[in-house]
Amino acid sequence: MKAGVIFLCLLVLCGCKRELFRHTEGKIYGTYYRIVYESAEVLDRPLLEQMERVNASLSMFNPRSVISRLNRNESCRTDSLFNRMFRMAVEVNGETRGAFDITVGPLVNAWGFGYKKGVMPTPERIDTLLQWVGLDKLRLQGDSLVKCFRETEMDASSIAKGLGVDLAAEYLEARGVKNYMVDIGGEIRVKGKSGKGRAWRIGIDKPIEDPELLNRELQFIISMENGALATSGNYRNFYVKEGKKYAHTISPYTGYPVQQEVVSSTVYAPTCMEADAYATAFMVLGLEAAKEVMANHPGLEACLIYVRDGVPETWMTEKFKTFVAD
Repeated sequence: MKAGVIFLCLLVLCGCKRELFRHTEGKIYGTYYRIVYESAEVLDRPLLEQMERVNASLSMFNPRSVISRLNRNESCRTDSLFNRMFRMAVEVNGETRGAFDITVGPLVNAWGFGYKKGVMPTPERIDTLLQWVGLDKLRLQGDSLVKCFRETEMDASSIAKGLGVDLAAEYLEARGVKNYMVDIGGEIRVKGKSGKGRAWRIGIDKPIEDPELLNRELQFIISMENGALATSGNYRNFYVKEGKKYAHTISPYTGYPVQQEVVSSTVYAPTCMEADAYATAFMVLGLEAAKEVMANHPGLEACLIYVRDGVPETWMTEKFKTFVAD
């Protein structure tokens, strides 16, 4: 009788320690998040706390965030997350000849895509705003940001979501989690295998103009066990005025919405923040210039969907082709 009780207790104890694939999901950064991870512990709340750190530092929609206070010139003080974001932004800006630039904030607002809703800007207004665009007009000095012009403002939306993914992934790895997928609004980082014992499978949307997400179709499915993916496109966040389409990606070169042939840019990188930034930059650069950047950056892989003579075509790096599931 006693042996049977001991055996039963051992079963219970083993069951308590067994690692399970857990799911947590919700809304953040104006989009959804979904995290799947294998762990004996429930880590849902601390994962959300990690992602919320980005809102406190980099959200333009949070008036008390670090970046909001910097934009209003109420403070010059930064924090560790801002510094991390800023250094990556400067790096990608240099690698892409200025195509990625977080100082397009006032232009994004002027075109009606930012945290301030503008109206159709005049050419004169665009010229005025372009005076204050450029990461060379900002300098990080310790934990302080130095501005050349008080009018320069930042919009970190093209990189902050990727950082949120990385923070959640890094937290999981610090807790010893070996298998996970973090997905925030389609920006994804994975490690190990899924609960089905195979590589994580991730769908990449066709670039169909569908702002309401009513007719989503997959272009293909990616299979991967390590790394991050981010996609940028001009097929969801746009508006049409007097018969002309205006998309949310603003060129720091011209001050106008991007009119390149690339309609979707998916980038693979070691971190999601890096993938996020380069995916945006490639939308600005266009196909040939993006290829040149990748030729000099072996850590990046990409799939670019572009339109030529009205026909959509796909270009991928050789390694990215190996990610595409059969």
